[in-house]
Amino acid sequence: MPASGTSDAGRLPGRLARLLGGLLLFGLGLTLMVRSGLGLSPWDVLHDGVARRTGLTIGWIVIAMSLVVLVLWVPLRERPGLGTVANALGVGLVVNGTLAIVPTAEGILWRWLFLVAGILLIGVGTGLYIGAGLGSGPRDGLMTGLARRGWSIRWARTVVEVSVLAAGIALGGTVGIGTLVFAVAIGPLAHFFIPRLTVHPALMREAHAARPCVEPPAAPASP
Repeated sequence: MPASGTSDAGRLPGRLARLLGGLLLFGLGLTLMVRSGLGLSPWDVLHDGVARRTGLTIGWIVIAMSLVVLVLWVPLRERPGLGTVANALGVGLVVNGTLAIVPTAEGILWRWLFLVAGILLIGVGTGLYIGAGLGSGPRDGLMTGLARRGWSIRWARTVVEVSVLAAGIALGGTVGIGTLVFAVAIGPLAHFFIPRLTVHPALMREAHAARPCVEPPAAPASP
């Protein structure tokens, strides 16, 4: 048993819990943004714009866009992981489920509360599932790939979100004041939460070393 509960974060079950919890918060945050009625996130503005131009549903556009984004990982040398697959499937399932139970916000105060809470949950969720060390989501891989090349997380996320937003507006996607707030706030939020919610490599090594040895020790070398 590890000396402190913190070390449990380095074990696979703890990391999976972080991943799933992060995706749950992320999906709930997106739902709150939708129910606020104050604007879509930049990626969803792009999805909406492409859907309007092609006649396909947003769901199919989200899947297709995920594949396109994964292709962009190649020059950034990002590698997909369990978290990548879980993000591509899990966030959509959470959004579908929570949209069925979360009502549309009524009144300007509740709309703004939904918006702010949604953006905050997305920031925390991003820190949890990226910090689990099991692979970034397709879209967050662009941010982490740029960060590995010297960009700060704040600027990498902001540049990606603003670029996507501009493309979505050009394609006729739906925007609102919430879209602007999200684009400005998500970079600093990710920059704050990811380092604080990341499983430290030393904890993962400690958890690995704490596993019982099932193999017999190697025979000593002959003199």
